[in-house]
Amino acid sequence: MLRFSIMRSRKFRDTVFILHRYIGLAVGLLIAFVGLTGSLLVFKPEMGQFLITQQVGSIVPQLQMVSIDAVLKTAKSISANRPDLKLDSIRLPPTSDLPYEVGLFDAANQLTRIFIHPYTGAVMAWNQSDSSFERIILKLHYSLLLGRNGEIIIGMSGLLLFLLCITGLILWPGWRKLITGFKIKWDGHLKRVNFDIHKVAGVVTAIFLAFTAVTGFFWNFSDFSYPLIYAVTFTSEPPEVTSQVVTNQAPLKLSQLLQISNTVFPKAKTFSISIPSQPEDAVYIRKRQNHEMFYGGSGVYLDQYSGAVLREVNSLKLPLADSIFSAFEYLHYGTFWGLSSRVLYLFVGLSPTILLITGFVMYQYRYRKSKQKDVMAKPHLN
Repeated sequence: MLRFSIMRSRKFRDTVFILHRYIGLAVGLLIAFVGLTGSLLVFKPEMGQFLITQQVGSIVPQLQMVSIDAVLKTAKSISANRPDLKLDSIRLPPTSDLPYEVGLFDAANQLTRIFIHPYTGAVMAWNQSDSSFERIILKLHYSLLLGRNGEIIIGMSGLLLFLLCITGLILWPGWRKLITGFKIKWDGHLKRVNFDIHKVAGVVTAIFLAFTAVTGFFWNFSDFSYPLIYAVTFTSEPPEVTSQVVTNQAPLKLSQLLQISNTVFPKAKTFSISIPSQPEDAVYIRKRQNHEMFYGGSGVYLDQYSGAVLREVNSLKLPLADSIFSAFEYLHYGTFWGLSSRVLYLFVGLSPTILLITGFVMYQYRYRKSKQKDVMAKPHLN
């Protein structure tokens, strides 16, 4: 009975090993590429701000910024002269030395940004954002620049990476003796050193790679995964919000809507404002509370005519499914421990390349060994 249990365990590990090996060989190069681009994107917000500064030059902070209404007026005059571009949003300057950013999309959903001086209201620069460095890296990361087909490929690769993490943890030798699983015998044979690097790099980064893999898979298949998560968590999907159109009445000014949003989130910073394209559209003002990172996870939907609060999105009081979606961002971007976890994720993104190289070397050793056995097993003719 004991022998049967041991044999069954060995067969299980052999099956797991084969699965781990061939998934790694099949998608290892692609996962390494996604990991490297992910490392470049760890500090994407800072990289984006740096590139904007390089494009528009330095801005000297002054006492008074131009109003959001003046920025909208400039944006509308620009979009009126460019009917191929639809005005989408205005992003407020995160710091006093950065410009307003006006986002516009064309018929192919390609983003163009216009940078407006925060103190003079002058147009400083145009940016074909989907051709900018950070946007190209981002699209390579989640779609290989192949559109929806690329998203499917990357999404499935994320699922396979998750399986690699699970099978790798099962095969980790540290389950028998903990110190063995974390030890690298640097003075050993090259084959041993290579194996030790693979096992240590794998176990140290496995949980974080699994986070990025699962969240990436869910994002790339959000049409399927989001309704599923709402269903399994018994969370109602939020209804669509719309403005109540008032005939012969102009929408409220953005400055008025901003004031209303500030009463809902008095201690939060405004990140961006969506610009309605239809009379019935609501205005969404995204907010960043003190505990949130970068883009902000809170906000308020307002009726553009009455200013009535249609829906409040508070990252501290989200329904279960929305809390899971919010957690995706922390787990995928590595912002859950602030700067320290972001630096960690910089190296996590490099680990698939290390694992690919060491895994391939291990495969080569085994392949040569099996070839030698085949040669030795063949009968020699005199």
